[in-house]
Order: sequence, then C-alpha cells, then structure tokens
Amino acid sequence: MDATLPSSGASNVHAEAALRILSRLLHGLVVGADLRLWNGSSHRLGQGPASFTLVLRDPMLLRRLVTARGPVPLADAYFRGQLDVEGDLYSALALKGHFEGLALTWRDKLGLLLDAWRLPSRAQPARAGSLLTRLAQRFSRQHTRQSDQRAIAFHYDVSNAFYALWLDAERVYSCAYFETPGDTLDQAQRNKLEHICRKLRLQPDERLLDIGCGWGALVCWAARHYGVRAHGITLSREQHDFARQRIAEEGLQDLVSVELRDYRDLQGEALYDKVSSIGMFEHVGLANMPTYLGVVQRVLRPGGLFLNHGITHDEEGWNHTVATEFINRYVFPDGEFDCVSNIQLGMERAGFEIQDVEALRRHYALTLRHWVKRLDASRDAALREVDEPTFRVWRLYMAACALEFEAGGTGVYQILATRRGDETSLPLTRQDLYAPTNDEPRASRAPTAFDRKSCS
Repeated sequence: MDATLPSSGASNVHAEAALRILSRLLHGLVVGADLRLWNGSSHRLGQGPASFTLVLRDPMLLRRLVTARGPVPLADAYFRGQLDVEGDLYSALALKGHFEGLALTWRDKLGLLLDAWRLPSRAQPARAGSLLTRLAQRFSRQHTRQSDQRAIAFHYDVSNAFYALWLDAERVYSCAYFETPGDTLDQAQRNKLEHICRKLRLQPDERLLDIGCGWGALVCWAARHYGVRAHGITLSREQHDFARQRIAEEGLQDLVSVELRDYRDLQGEALYDKVSSIGMFEHVGLANMPTYLGVVQRVLRPGGLFLNHGITHDEEGWNHTVATEFINRYVFPDGEFDCVSNIQLGMERAGFEIQDVEALRRHYALTLRHWVKRLDASRDAALREVDEPTFRVWRLYMAACALEFEAGGTGVYQILATRRGDETSLPLTRQDLYAPTNDEPRASRAPTAFDRKSCS
C-alpha cells in the first residue's frame, strides 16, 4: 500500500492507524483502487491500476467495520455520505465479495480494535435525510394486506418524476427484451411489451388482467395494439394516479381501467381470458404463493393463459444472507425470491400446466446497466426529486443487481401456463411469436404518441 501522509502529528497518527486497519481489511483485494482519507492523505489499495477512488469522510466508519465487518455496513456508510465512490462503481462493488470472504485471526481482531480506538471521533455528520425515516419502518414478512401496502409504498411511491428520469418512455420497471445488444432501452421495452402480448396471444375484445400493473404500460399497450379490455391492479397510489391520468390522456377509458386493490381482494370467477403478472410475485411472499396462484386459477376463464414473469435466485427459499439482508432493509421490504424450479412446482401444485418457460437473465443485466447510466446522467434532476441517500440506494442497488444477473446468481423467467385439463388453442410451435406484423419487423415498430411525450 503506497501512501502520501500529511505532516500534522495527530493527523499522522490517525492516518497511520486507519492505514493499518485498511491494509488488513483489504488485504488481497483483487482490483486496484485509490483511497483518500478525511484529512486529505491519499493511498493505493489492492492490485493493479486504480479503477475507482474510495473517499473515506468519517473515521468512525472504520470502527464499525472492525466490529461489524461486512458489505452491508459499507453500503450503509455510502448511503449516508460517510464513504464516497469516485470512478467505476461496478469495480468498487468487488468490495462486496471481498468482505464476504474476509477471515481474521484473533490477533488480527485485537490489533484492529486497538487501532480503531486511536481514531478521532466523527469528522462530519452523516447524511441520512428521509433514509432514517424509511428504515425506521418494520416489516415482519407476514404479508398482511397492510404490511404489503406499506412495503410497496416504501419502494414505488418515492416519486413518479424520479422514476421517469431513468425509465423508458413507456415507464416499464422490469427487464426489457433486447433483440440485439445495441437496442435502445426504449426500443427494448417496446419489444418486451409486444413479446408479452404475443405470448398471451391477445385478441380483440378479450379481457386481460394485469396483477401489479405499475404505471400502466402493459394494459395501455395491449389495448392500443390488440384491442383488448384491460384491467390493472396495484398497491401503489403513485402508480395508480399516474396510470389513470395516462389512460385519460391516451383516450383509452373505454378499454383500460386500473384500481388500488390487493390481489387477494379480487372478486368473481372466470372473468379474464388472459392474466399477466410482471415483476409482482416477488412481493407476494413464498408462504402466500398458493393463495396468489389460487386467485389466478379462480379468475381465469377455461382455456385462458397466465403469464408469470418474475425474479428468481439460484438457491431454494429466502434465507438470511448479505444479499437478502440488503434487499429487505434498503430496497424491497418483505420481498422474497425462490429458485425457478420451486416456482414451477408451486404452479403445478396449484393446478397449472406449464406451456412455456423463457429465461431473461441477460436481458435484465442489460436493462440495469441502462438504468444506472440514465440515473447517473440525470443526477442533478434526480436530487430535486429525492434526497442524496435515496439516490445512492437506487444507484448502488441497480449496479449490484446488474453484476448479480451477469454472474448468474439471480435470474428472471417468463412462465406461460394454462389450467390443467383445459383445452388450449396454443400453436404447436413458437413461430407466431417472432413473425413480422403487416410485413414490418417487430423491432422497427414506430413509437406511439405516448412514446414522444414527456413522462416527467
């Protein structure tokens, strides 16, 4: 570790203690990084040329890392402004794996504790803003109607204008569908909406239910391009209000409706020809999966199709790990994933026959990189909508997720199903999904009037 130390005696002692701590905690770091301490001294960490700079603004963070080592305290310090990252955020996320694999002897721990107590008290107050208020909420994973509504509000009701800065024009908050890696985000999200509609084999005047309809992208697309009568439900008031305004602006009131409703409160039987759930079932809770699937069974008409699109991970169940702790504390309270085989087994146990499964993991990795790039480009505007800690949560979360999807630890699947025993009119092959419409390739579909509107 190279170092340039200031000449002040006390500051020198503190910096030397900090360097000893960081030398041990970051020993073997596989990427190169620069370090800048609170007193202005600069140092080199890791191996190879520096791809990012860690700016340590608060020495108290080192005390915390000594006593509570791990990636989550490091991320929390970044959110609160005790630690900054300049340069390549994706490279900086190598710190997660490094801290997860860190092993210390008792001699190391004792030496680190002694050096930690030599450090000065907080150099500057940490920024928390609304983060402290948000984190003060408690979620039990019981998934009552009330707790689910609060969990959805925690993530989705931050600010419609904030999301508009980095989502596509249709405002789709789930993975896009890239026909080529060079597709723009807007084109890839249009591809995705079209792909879902084709998988559901939508026909004019059919009734479509979208569970967790977000800002209304799919229900509006299906009505505009396929002439269906679409109904969406959401627990987010911000999304609900935006979707209702959007429907009115597009003149789709006769075809599209949305309402604030928990899926468990859906009424009636055999009401819908097609049911979609895009990026919603992660919020259901694994214990509630039979209830969720039972509702879909009840409202789906004989011969109807159900498309379940959601995130999975590479192990069974939702166990306590660094990743699950981070997601549930900062991003999706009460969110739970499972492996795709268990999701399919649950659907089969609920009486569904699985007709098609498509993996979209690489698509989500591309989508997340687009989102991070657009968020970074809109930083000033974003900070007019949310505070700095909230901005940092989304930035770090999406960058970390991009790497996780690229590594294969997290996946996303579209599962198309029918009720077991129903006659189905599905084609024998998938060829109809990819056939051009009116001699025009799907990827070149012209933007709609709403595409050209400002979503802010």
